[in-house]
Amino acid sequence: MIRLKETRETRRPIAEVFTYVANFATTADYDPGVKSAHREDEGPVQEGSRFHVDAVFMGKVIPLKYHIERFESPHRVVLRGVGEASRALDDICFEETEYGGTRITWTLDLEMKGGKLIELIFGPIMRRVGRAALDGLAKRLASTEPLSSD
Repeated sequence: MIRLKETRETRRPIAEVFTYVANFATTADYDPGVKSAHREDEGPVQEGSRFHVDAVFMGKVIPLKYHIERFESPHRVVLRGVGEASRALDDICFEETEYGGTRITWTLDLEMKGGKLIELIFGPIMRRVGRAALDGLAKRLASTEPLSSD
């Protein structure tokens, strides 16, 4: 298993950040490794909500299906993703900072088909891709543009 655990902070309030991040259809807004993302169901984002994400890895589009396993607004959301060659568990925690902003701690556990050798080879690349996604999120949250969670 490949594990990535990173923390980022923003001045935006916790409820706004949670709503934006929990809606995984927004990943294409900030993750350079995501070509497109959309919601597969309707209604409020909650436990059980489903998303389709087209990730790009080494020039190839990789479709992934995600669903929310745990939804503890505004403090934690856990999403499970499944693709042809991988399974992901994204455990995202939100804490209010002392100045009214939000600290996001994102833990990604990624299993790749092919076993430990494949994970050993691709682990450093996948961690770099994950960090780029979180850097993109931090940049998006630092902008003055309104966040869309539709």
